[in-house]
Amino acid sequence: MQSYEALLRRDADGNIQPELATDWERIDPGRFRFYIREGPRFHQTGNELAPEDVVYSINRVVKPSVGFESPQTSQLAGVTGAEVVDGERAVDLLSDGLNPLLPRQIPNNGQVIEKEWAQEHEKSYIAQHINGTGPFQLTSYEQDVRAVFERYDDYWRDEAAVSRLTFAGAQEPSVRVNQLIEGETDITVNIPPQSVSRVRSSEASITPAPSTRIIYAAMKTTVEPFTSPQFRRAMNYAVDIRSIIENILSGFGSATAQPTLEGFFGHNPELEPYPYDPEQATQLVEESGFADTTVTLHTPVGRYLRDVQIAQAVVEMIDELPNVTAELKQREFGSLSSELVDGDITTGPAFYLIGWGNPQMDASQTLIPTLTSDGTLTSWQNDKLDTLVEQAQNTSGDERKQLLQEANTHAHNQAPWIFLNRQYSVYGTSPRVDWQPRRDERIDAYAVNPAE
Repeated sequence: MQSYEALLRRDADGNIQPELATDWERIDPGRFRFYIREGPRFHQTGNELAPEDVVYSINRVVKPSVGFESPQTSQLAGVTGAEVVDGERAVDLLSDGLNPLLPRQIPNNGQVIEKEWAQEHEKSYIAQHINGTGPFQLTSYEQDVRAVFERYDDYWRDEAAVSRLTFAGAQEPSVRVNQLIEGETDITVNIPPQSVSRVRSSEASITPAPSTRIIYAAMKTTVEPFTSPQFRRAMNYAVDIRSIIENILSGFGSATAQPTLEGFFGHNPELEPYPYDPEQATQLVEESGFADTTVTLHTPVGRYLRDVQIAQAVVEMIDELPNVTAELKQREFGSLSSELVDGDITTGPAFYLIGWGNPQMDASQTLIPTLTSDGTLTSWQNDKLDTLVEQAQNTSGDERKQLLQEANTHAHNQAPWIFLNRQYSVYGTSPRVDWQPRRDERIDAYAVNPAE
């Protein structure tokens, strides 16, 4: 975002905007055409952006035979390649079939590099020397320590208001908070709720923003007692998510009612979070036939904002039901996630707290991996959901939105998750800057201005 740019970008609210492309259109079901902007120049060489650079950059991601292997391959799933359009300053991106997601895939996963420069250097060199067209140029880099950028004076848009940009690494929250309060940093990420009052008592301020990540407690519907929809709904009624948000997250979160977050394509605005109703939960447990059962919630430690504390509250609330006993098991994230992402619903824990980020802001990119029968992280096998999602992936526009909203309604009613909270990104900002955070958890330094 600071140095590399893509054909399209997202604004702070997640809306798709032109970047290196001036316009785009679907030519046929498997072909999307992007018209390439004149003027952008690469930092290292000063050469002007050409359609061939775009084609190389896309093909490097989706074709193993082009360039070096890219970690973004899965993020451009469905894209099969790119080619220059003869006689026009344009590029066609090709797909196997309709691929309704394609424009939404580009902003975070289609960064353009210079073809000739990339072919002249080794992968290790490219990893530490950026050659993009963005507003800032990398001047120094120390892995896991800091990266320093200077304003690129030949940028194709208005020059950035910030002349120098330093990203400093500090894993410990206390260190980050101290740096902010002492005036050593201007934007600090992941301020823990327990430090908010300390930051607010200084000259710095707290700036929260809803992220693209949902936190939920999955219940594998192939394992008793979670085979019962009544029992799964009971678990939702048993949990007071609004109390968790207020008392554990200090208000930095919002309750969810479905797998798709508000503002995403396919979100159903008519669905409301399950109310806290322990009496209804107790009755549903009895109706399920699984009264007097014990459930164990597995949770990662330190992966998400206050994850252990959220999990503890969930377990305590369930355990307060007279006919369910709940226990907690804390797990190292790497160990837990390795059991969950193997694509096999028969392995791993049956009840677990996890988070899922969706930077493409499309319902399918949460539903497919986490809830369809063949999903990498699935906890559910349901023919109706599979059919709705498959139909949505083979259409577009309002019809596709309606199918995804129906899929979210079905998930809400069948409750394969305890729907918990949307995670918020909590930033600390110094009085020297004027800046608002984005939903996608990315820091766009081009949008930072000196405070008046």
